[in-house]
Amino acid sequence: MRNEIVAYLSKYTSISDELIDVITKTTIINSFKKGTLLLKEGDIPNESYFILKGCIRSYIVKEGEEKTIDFYTEEQAASPLNFGKNSPSEHYLECIEDTTVSINTPGHEQEMFRKYPQFESVCRIMSEVMLVNYRESLANYKTTTPEDRYLSLLKNRPDLVRRVPLYQLSSYIGVKPESLSRIRKRISKK
Repeated sequence: MRNEIVAYLSKYTSISDELIDVITKTTIINSFKKGTLLLKEGDIPNESYFILKGCIRSYIVKEGEEKTIDFYTEEQAASPLNFGKNSPSEHYLECIEDTTVSINTPGHEQEMFRKYPQFESVCRIMSEVMLVNYRESLANYKTTTPEDRYLSLLKNRPDLVRRVPLYQLSSYIGVKPESLSRIRKRISKK
């Protein structure tokens, strides 16, 4: 699993042998069962997760109803908004499958940045890529219909349709489960 992390980081830039060795030796890998809450509203988020296998859902509870914000799958980072800022989370992170992750903490991250400037550079590049993806996702959400969002999901992340419960998918695209069922029925007729 540690080699998967190095392979992923290497997609963004070449990594020195020294940094590969450090990453391999210091990476914390843990597995969680489906249904595990990694973060709850009110918790101080002191861990971020790089998904090696599985799926994590980010959501909030508003007026007693879960609102799905995002899904994180293999080769994606689930990093709480206020990670390392010592302020309570408004979000939940839940494993919706058995999930294996690399765990990062603010202290480990700062130590790696201090000792290995190349690691900071790689993380900055990854953050820029993530930011572009989030901006595109937000723009897509604001400018499309729920049916368009579902079609985009089918095109860009078809694995989610097989892996995620219908009520979570419907929340993610901003509709009730009954509406998503109607959308799916219309699409299947086309």
